[in-house]
Amino acid sequence: MGVEAVAIAAFVGGMSVALLGWAESQEPFNPRKFLASVIRSLIAALVFSIGSSGEITWPNLFYAYLGGAGVDVLGNRLSAKLIGKGGFPL
Repeated sequence: MGVEAVAIAAFVGGMSVALLGWAESQEPFNPRKFLASVIRSLIAALVFSIGSSGEITWPNLFYAYLGGAGVDVLGNRLSAKLIGKGGFPL
């Protein structure tokens, strides 16, 4: 396991929250909103992979997963409040 595993964990965390949010909304699939979550998850993956150093452990991967989910949720909420569009990438 290496830095790639941390990036994957963060990306999967963001995608999990995006898919769960879509499933809960019971709305038709909106690719534009999903693309915004993909972009936010990629940003989280990049940040967490750069920030990881030393030995990669299971708690590190779990925190990266939670961090990726948090970045997507926070980005969605901030863009909804500031811009009025929850699907805006940042």
